[in-house]
Amino acid sequence: MRTLHVGGEAIQSAMRIAEPEALALDYTRCMMAFLLFHPEPRQALMIGLGGGSLAKFFHRRLRATRLRVVELDARIVAAARAHFALPANDARLAVEIGDGAAALAPECCDALIIDAFQDEQHVPQLASAEFYDGAFLALAEPGVMAVNFMDDDPRFDQALQRLERAFGGAVLAMPALYDPNILAFAFRGAPASVPWSTLRTRAEKLEARYELPFTRYVSKLRAMNRCTPQALVIHGP
Repeated sequence: MRTLHVGGEAIQSAMRIAEPEALALDYTRCMMAFLLFHPEPRQALMIGLGGGSLAKFFHRRLRATRLRVVELDARIVAAARAHFALPANDARLAVEIGDGAAALAPECCDALIIDAFQDEQHVPQLASAEFYDGAFLALAEPGVMAVNFMDDDPRFDQALQRLERAFGGAVLAMPALYDPNILAFAFRGAPASVPWSTLRTRAEKLEARYELPFTRYVSKLRAMNRCTPQALVIHGP
């Protein structure tokens, strides 16, 4: 296993040397739960590269998705290319150095992935009300944003409230299976609820396709969200 550390002991990214394109960390696998609600993204924008685990997974496994990755630190991009098998830019992958917040533009993507940390803390600028308002406008309908938080983040509740205001309440949260992370999913153009039977059927198909435990993600979604015996509630009264 090769790990990336930025300014501390916390693991920012990890790669199995024998399987460089696999998702080695549990939280990265759990972030892909957004596919339960938006299984065929066309254009994805990712803010924060790390070692490039998610970018490599998108590039290898989501063949119909074009991915743009924006990373603030040029050293991170260099490390990902030199030590973590990040492929060169091509027709489906564009990795660039810049400010992720500035990359938002109206309807520029239908999947928005936020995994950006600074000194082991979620980047404050990427959890502001202004950023979430911009993120909502950046998504084409139907669209989904997936955001990674640590479960001990003292600003998590505030960030979740801002997300709910920006997205009209269409927000779900899910604890990771093993890592100390919480994944938040915010939607534009989503239905008010999704039947559990629909989610289970999707999970089985996604699990077979991507070899990730989507059926367990369905169970985890019950833990932090409104639901009925028949359906998971995404938004509504």
